[in-house]
Amino acid sequence: MTEAQLSNSGTLIIIGGHEDKEGKRVILDEVAKHLYGGKLVLATVASHEPEGYFETYQQAFGALGVTDLTELYVQERAETLLPEKQALFDGAAGVFFSGGDQLRITSQMGDTPLEARVHEIFAAGGVIAGTSAGASVMSETMLVRGSSSESHRIGDLHMAPGLGLIRNVMIDQHFGERGRIGRLLGAVAHNPRMLGIGIDEDTAIVVQGGTFRVIGAGAVYVLDGAGVTYSNIADGGQDRALSLTDVRLHVLAHGDSFNLSTRRPDHAPELESSHALELGQASDS
Repeated sequence: MTEAQLSNSGTLIIIGGHEDKEGKRVILDEVAKHLYGGKLVLATVASHEPEGYFETYQQAFGALGVTDLTELYVQERAETLLPEKQALFDGAAGVFFSGGDQLRITSQMGDTPLEARVHEIFAAGGVIAGTSAGASVMSETMLVRGSSSESHRIGDLHMAPGLGLIRNVMIDQHFGERGRIGRLLGAVAHNPRMLGIGIDEDTAIVVQGGTFRVIGAGAVYVLDGAGVTYSNIADGGQDRALSLTDVRLHVLAHGDSFNLSTRRPDHAPELESSHALELGQASDS
């Protein structure tokens, strides 16, 4: 079984979108705590029209004591070579990717000095956070497009390389609200060695080392395809519904934690113990 792990040694805060910016701000407060008073770079690269994003987050983070906040935006990939863009990361304790289109992040920043600076901050123990599109981009392979609120059709899924901050998982966001269980199942069917993680709005996972914990108002869904015994993903037609058997689903809420190495929630019993209990009950009946 392939081990899911961080590519470096910092903290990831991966948000399902629409995090609270005016009330208790549980998720943004978590980001603020991991900055330890340091500088935060707000990367609005995912948006085609970034106006207003920075001001909204500046106000929300300012109420949490984060006053050293700077915006990174690039219209064209060539701008990533500009010294003034690279200098925005100087002294930064963290980076926050806002929402929009995840392909804009990877196409504009992938394999550039700006992406390198993000990885440097992470490797030094910094925090990298992302919401909505900024969440999907965290993994090696990211979901780009696919229908929501319906059963998955085999040809209806588009994936692309992400930033690779966490390995062997795929992230989907706005999960329960947009009914994205079908497309995440499709992604797991394509890549059964990877865990599929769906995150509701105003919900996040805080990833450190080989584990993550859930914070926020909604749920986190973990799809594990390692035990799948049948899939028609390679045999069915492009418009055929996905068929998949023996996929495992975990549903986690605020305070729950999950071990990415064992692929089990921390509060769950060992599978061998559960199996032994089932056998004992069968023999008693």
